[in-house]
Amino acid sequence: MRDFKNAVIECVPNFSEGCNMGIINQITAEVEKIEGVRLLDVDPGKATNRTVVTFVGNPYAVVDAAVVAIKKAGELIDMRNHKGEHPRMGATDVCPLIPVSGITMEETVEFAKMLGKRVAAEAGIPVYMYEYAASADYRRNLADIRSGEYEGLAAKIVKPEWKPDFGKAEFNERSGATVIGARNFLIAYNVNLNTTSTRRANSVAFDIREKGRQKKDEKGKALKNAQGETIWEPGLLKCTKAIGWFIEEYGIAQVSINLTNMYTTPLHVVFDTACERATARGMRVTGSELVGLVPLHALLEAGKYFLRKQQRSVGVSEAELIKIAVKSMGLDELGPFDPQKKVIEYQLRSGGKKLVDMTVAGFVSETASESPAPGGGSIAASCGAMGAALGTMVANLSSHKKGWDERWEEFSNYAEQGQAMVRELLELVDEDTNAFNKIMAAFGLPKGNAEEKAARTAAIEAATIYAIKIPFRTMEVAFSSFELEKQMAAIGNPNSVSDAGVGALCARTAVKGAYLNVKINAQSLHEHPEVKPLLEKAEYMNTQCDVLEQEVWKIVLEKIK
Repeated sequence: MRDFKNAVIECVPNFSEGCNMGIINQITAEVEKIEGVRLLDVDPGKATNRTVVTFVGNPYAVVDAAVVAIKKAGELIDMRNHKGEHPRMGATDVCPLIPVSGITMEETVEFAKMLGKRVAAEAGIPVYMYEYAASADYRRNLADIRSGEYEGLAAKIVKPEWKPDFGKAEFNERSGATVIGARNFLIAYNVNLNTTSTRRANSVAFDIREKGRQKKDEKGKALKNAQGETIWEPGLLKCTKAIGWFIEEYGIAQVSINLTNMYTTPLHVVFDTACERATARGMRVTGSELVGLVPLHALLEAGKYFLRKQQRSVGVSEAELIKIAVKSMGLDELGPFDPQKKVIEYQLRSGGKKLVDMTVAGFVSETASESPAPGGGSIAASCGAMGAALGTMVANLSSHKKGWDERWEEFSNYAEQGQAMVRELLELVDEDTNAFNKIMAAFGLPKGNAEEKAARTAAIEAATIYAIKIPFRTMEVAFSSFELEKQMAAIGNPNSVSDAGVGALCARTAVKGAYLNVKINAQSLHEHPEVKPLLEKAEYMNTQCDVLEQEVWKIVLEKIK
């Protein structure tokens, strides 16, 4: 598997206990012990005698957390005594993994299989895989796997067609079995209408939802096919479930929506389609609300969508994109919308102090202190971010320049490229310091016996290679920004040509500064197979950046004679 350092997945295990909070708290305490995981929600139900727990984090950490939680549930929940209204077949009934960001569904499936294998081996619980992780089509649907529930599991598990995917085909009387899989993220989303009529809200819901509405004849009687089954007229949006209801608290009707695949049908498409159908039926959408958390991607894409409709540049900051999305969809109509509380990725952000979150004065003071970090690598990355930011600024100003309206998309594309460079270079500001800390930690390992010495040497080498790769990546991103600066100097808003020139100077500083860090960290590893090709490319970028900077400089000076 590749490096999943920046990947985020969600895990939503359902435990067969909803009354005894002492048991629930012991299970969730296991989750909270795992570094790199954030417990987001615990939702117990007494009638169902079931608790839905939600946590997110790095895929490896999430798998670790799920394993310990499922083991603890197996220890504390005795299915022989369980009663509840909800279908269930085990102490941990179902445990889906959901890709949030930086990871594909196919990769999430591999983590689900990893989890299933570990649960069977470490907890002794039989495991079935479902949804995208299913081993066969007939096992894809959770209801089919769970058919017969716990009470029928003893007879079912010994049948060849229902042999567990992981673990023994033996009935675990205490814990039952667990269903593990990978599925898409579900966004719970309500659209607000200027009506109190549930029937009219339902008319919009039936228009947009994938299932649609029952097909009826001229007299309003439901039509059926030759097999006596109801005939349905499909709705407009795939992967969308919806129903209308009246919310007494707000005094309005809403279209309540579950969006099961935000990539097939994006959030902003749901909103716009609901607006269109409400207007067609004499109503108006006044706003909307997100229930629970939402992946950052959904809001960023919505922000870009609404900016494009205005023919404005989408190459703006994350904060601005989110602001546009919130205002365009009226996500703050019924209450304040705080992205720090509603966006999954923001919930996961470490509470530790980041260099990029400091004021400029604070960053400079921190650099000037007696500590060796932040050092030249972080400064080089910050220079690169400043340079890319200047190129992005020129692109945005050009996109909105009076008389250049027909070129808005051309410059918007440049600005979007620039924003991506800015974001990565800002991450590299802190990552360079993290790389230094990894080296210090490796040098701090014990070096007593031969085994410890070997482990310490290997750790130092791995940390040093990482500390080479970080400034090398700074070089690559800053080097790529020269094209942006050159284009903005040549074709961008002429009033900002000097800004493009300063951007090129910053890029050159970033490349050369990062080059020095690559060189000093690679002093003892010149011939290492991972390092040698990096050094060769670093030499090329170090030399060529002078040429590129001079090309931009020449264009700028010709324009400001």
